[in-house]
Parts: sequence; structure tokens; C-alpha cells
Amino acid sequence: MATSETIDLNETHAPHPNALQAFQDVKHDIQIEILKSRHHWDKHQPEMWSRARSLSDEELATFHPKDDLVEVRSAVVSYGTILLGKLRIPAVKDSKGEGFVHVRIHDTPGKPFTFHSIFTDERDRDADGHPRGWEALQTRETPLEFFNE
Repeated sequence: MATSETIDLNETHAPHPNALQAFQDVKHDIQIEILKSRHHWDKHQPEMWSRARSLSDEELATFHPKDDLVEVRSAVVSYGTILLGKLRIPAVKDSKGEGFVHVRIHDTPGKPFTFHSIFTDERDRDADGHPRGWEALQTRETPLEFFNE
């Protein structure tokens, strides 16, 4: 299994055509997972998607990789390539600025691209180090780093 210590991610950069195609290929899966995550966390931890509270599901899940994939990183692993992408969710604009999801997909040779996960950031820890809150929507400034969720 890949970890931040065992992979060598390239530097953050604008997406090349192959990354745009990869994220286009898994766009529907990403949209489904965004909505599944929102519905799940709204029951347990509503602050996870609080920046999208006023948005409909359709608004939250509308993005176009060609226009909204703003950064990517990748790393070769034993089972193919890990691709990380910062996707803008155009409908999210609030006091923190634009909203982005960080998405991990895989490119396994001989297979279609596959969705892996969406990054959820643990925000604000208590004195014992336990998170007090989480956010699925990131800011433009949130670095695109390896995650294994």
C-alpha cells in the first residue's frame, strides 16, 4: 500500500491532456462519491460539507475537468500510477473563497482509470490531539498532498 513515505510525488502542476482525460473518465464516479459523502456526513458531522450547505446536490456535483481541474500531482507505484487532483466546485464561493475537492484516482495498466477517494481535512484539534471538525471542501491555498482515505 502506498504511503507518503513510500512514494515520490511530482511537484504540483497544471494538468496535462492525459490528466484531463483521466479525470473526465472518472467524473461520474467523483460526482456520485461527493453526493454520497455529503449525505453520509450531513447525518453525523454536518460541518464536513458546511460550505456547500446552501447548494443543491446538482450544484455541488457540477464541475468540468477541462475547466475546473486546476492542479495535479502523480506518483508511480507498484500497481500503476496515483493521480491527485484539485477540482474546483464552481458553485462554492464564500468567505473562504472558491471551494475545491482533492481527489485521488488510480491508473492501473490495462484497466480503466478508477476513483479512489476524496480528501477530508481534519481541522482544529483539541488538547489531546483529537480532531474537532472536518472539511471536505478545501481552499485554493490548501496544498495538494498525498492522502490515503
